[in-house]
Amino acid sequence: MTEKKSSQTWALSLFAIGVFMAALDNGIISAALTTINSNFGVSANWGAWGVTLYTLGLAISVPIIGKLSDRYGRKRLFIIEIAIFGIGSLLVALSPNFTFYLIARFIQAMGGGGIFIIGSSHVLSTMPAEKQGKALGMLGGMNGIASVIGPNLGSFLLDITGNWHFLFLINVPIAIALVIFGLLKLEETKDPVSGRLDFLGTVLLSLSILGIMYGLTNIEGVNFFESLLDPNVYGFLLGGILLFAILLVHESRTEKQGKDPILPFRLLRQPTYLLTLLIGAFSGALLAGMIFIPAFSEQVLGIAQENAGYWMTPLALAAGVGAALGGGLVDKRGPILAVVLSGVISAIGFFLFPAWIDVKWQFVISSCIAGLGMGIILGAPLNILATERLQTDKGTAISTLSLSRQIGMTIAPTIYAGFIARGFNELPGLFKTEFPEILQKNIQEANLGPEGLAELGALTSQMSGGAGGMSEAEMNQVISQIQDPSLKEAVLSSVQEVTQMAAQNGYSGLFYTAVVIAVLIIIATAIMAPIRKKTGVSQQDAAK
Repeated sequence: MTEKKSSQTWALSLFAIGVFMAALDNGIISAALTTINSNFGVSANWGAWGVTLYTLGLAISVPIIGKLSDRYGRKRLFIIEIAIFGIGSLLVALSPNFTFYLIARFIQAMGGGGIFIIGSSHVLSTMPAEKQGKALGMLGGMNGIASVIGPNLGSFLLDITGNWHFLFLINVPIAIALVIFGLLKLEETKDPVSGRLDFLGTVLLSLSILGIMYGLTNIEGVNFFESLLDPNVYGFLLGGILLFAILLVHESRTEKQGKDPILPFRLLRQPTYLLTLLIGAFSGALLAGMIFIPAFSEQVLGIAQENAGYWMTPLALAAGVGAALGGGLVDKRGPILAVVLSGVISAIGFFLFPAWIDVKWQFVISSCIAGLGMGIILGAPLNILATERLQTDKGTAISTLSLSRQIGMTIAPTIYAGFIARGFNELPGLFKTEFPEILQKNIQEANLGPEGLAELGALTSQMSGGAGGMSEAEMNQVISQIQDPSLKEAVLSSVQEVTQMAAQNGYSGLFYTAVVIAVLIIIATAIMAPIRKKTGVSQQDAAK
């Protein structure tokens, strides 16, 4: 018994470190994008491909690795994935040019995509049901915390080393240690399978995901519906959907012939599993909302850019607590209650951002509530729902769930960014309507002298032209010409207030949308509960 417990402890520790390392990487690079782009002499648009290719690689690798781990062994695939990720990290750090760098990022993604899936399916296959929730909660917590603190940690490492290469070199010794201890400490687990690997299904699935995800990444937030008419959007989306339809036909035939499909068609015939995938996409959309919270703290609360990442720490810690709480709740009361609780808490947390926050302590409380809600759903509940009553294909079920979450994380930022952009597009009008009143208030508090009052008269005349109001750039040009220090400070303060007003309007749309998504999670779960009960799975059964 002691030996088995020690083996489980080693397995959980190795998987947790692997999950943290892989999840950290996609966030950590955001802190160094400008430096990397400058190093390779590429524009910001081209530089974004370092993130886009990593996202595409994750989306492609996740369902395939899930299936391969079920078929060929989770220990074997974990070691292979960690080795590929380590090699990819080394290649990124040593990249001599931008093309090599992009290829290396894709290799990294192919290694990092399946680590969480392998760890989760290992837990579900080896641990008793009453302990699975806590274990999955820990893995989910590591995944969520790494995603949130990645940019912050990236900035910290970049400040210390002054070299972006170290952001990737740090993965290499960790990967080597994980491979060594994985070989020594992990036990092999896999599902009984018959027949050869479904190679055609694998190709169709990969191309389908590539088309859909690439099409989604080309959607623009500001002109959302117009961008859907772009061939780079609808062409790839339609192509990916068509390939997926062909895949379903092929998988149905493969399953009827008694072979081993890459995507078991029987899973997609289960209403509870389809609803779980939908909730997974919603949870990905909520997680994407967290990405914009540092920018909110900068643009609305006025927190300095270099310190914004540190203000994410309470949210990250709350997400870790939520993941542990969600895991324990699943073990005791089943996954349905945990998902509903996550939706309720997340909705409250996101609602507080536009409706309540005025000062920093309110920001901390709201962040903790939103992080707690998100943490609950990150690990155990959805993984348990996706794999209930499955004796085989647990890795495949979880990987498809992760893919749906990735799709939500890809679509949502585009929608969120559209709200923010539309908020800032209101700036000229706000300068016309709100700025004069705010400026008058600040000038009264400034107690200007004769020279300042004389300069104010000329300034007021200069700002009064144009029906649409001044743009921020025009306003900054006018401010640069002001000589009186008190007047300049009053005008700068007024501009900041108007800019924060525009930012608040944009972020309000973002956070209210997140509230709607959280409510949709609750509704989808409420629809699932009676269906799940009819199929013979109660909360008490799931908790046993």
